[in-house]
Amino acid sequence: MPPIKKINKEDIINTGYNIAKKYGMEGVNARRIAKELNCSIQPIFHNFLNMDELKNEVLERIKQTYKSYIKENIDKEKPYKQIGLGYIKFAKNEPILFKILFMSEYNISPIDLITSDSTYKDISEYASSATDIDKNNIDKFHLKMWIFTHGIATLIASNTCTFTNDEISEMLTEEFNALMKLKSEKGDK
Repeated sequence: MPPIKKINKEDIINTGYNIAKKYGMEGVNARRIAKELNCSIQPIFHNFLNMDELKNEVLERIKQTYKSYIKENIDKEKPYKQIGLGYIKFAKNEPILFKILFMSEYNISPIDLITSDSTYKDISEYASSATDIDKNNIDKFHLKMWIFTHGIATLIASNTCTFTNDEISEMLTEEFNALMKLKSEKGDK
């Protein structure tokens, strides 16, 4: 009799993550995971109470991937811009994962969406240091910058448009400068 293959929690999460990368979260189900692992569904429900618990773990893995893109170049020059470039790079390299995190139906306000991001505290600090905008108004500034950046990322993730890295960099710089000029003209700091 062949030895029984041990399937652990990490194997299941990794498999669910890889399925999500190909098919989205709707593709993450017990049968597909079991098929990929060449086992029954029993190990899945031995390690997880239900599919919601497993999907939450897969979602956490997706968020970790996103965070790695955000933090990838943060120590370089212009970290606030690097965050935007990382966001767009995530959309380009992982379009399905980007759609899961940022193109799903949440039905919340835009400010709640950006501030619920676990990286937001760091992002707002980088935004504050890149501008002369006080902490009370940085959320409004970042929201406008994020909407612009999200537009580019969405166009890329949905294969609507293609941009070179230089074009993306130039657009982000121009939008940042335009928002800064608008702030100084309004006298809103």
